[in-house]
Amino acid sequence: MSGQIVGLLLAAGRGRRFDPSGSRSKLLQSLPTACGQTVLATAAGNLAAALPICVVLRYDVAELITQVAGYAWVQCEAADDGMAASLVYGLQQTADAAGWVIALADMPYVQTSTIHALASALRLGADIAVPTHLGRRGNPVGFGRKYLPQLLALRGDHGARSLLQSLPVVEVAVDDPGIHQDIDTVADIRHSST
Repeated sequence: MSGQIVGLLLAAGRGRRFDPSGSRSKLLQSLPTACGQTVLATAAGNLAAALPICVVLRYDVAELITQVAGYAWVQCEAADDGMAASLVYGLQQTADAAGWVIALADMPYVQTSTIHALASALRLGADIAVPTHLGRRGNPVGFGRKYLPQLLALRGDHGARSLLQSLPVVEVAVDDPGIHQDIDTVADIRHSST
């Protein structure tokens, strides 16, 4: 992955809003619109159709590994420290990349064309690229190497949101409602943006 833009898929959260008990992983739920594929497998497949990927998983959910067979993956032991811990760990594992499209595993409806558009913006010189649909920003987000030190310094559960609020961002208009749709509840699985 050296010198390439890498798709970094964050899949290490507990998903407490989906199941407060923690017994059911939202990432292992089947999507009716994806021929029974799971949330995680669909998100990984969409990202991998555009870029080489690395999936950041929890250290204690072995079932997730089977969903990303065939892709590079790592397990983050500090996942419970918040989203930033998973992001930083994934960046450390892919630190020789030219840039990253950072995607969330609970957003399986993001179109591959959006990922291509973000990667293209990075290749054309954007240091941060975010997709917009109907004038509203969404995910995933692209980062060039310029901001790697700031990304590696992140802490807590807000990921890179603070950087998006304080640094120059290139907005990339896409025709993709999936950039706003994540899986937080059981009802979200039954509702597709397609």
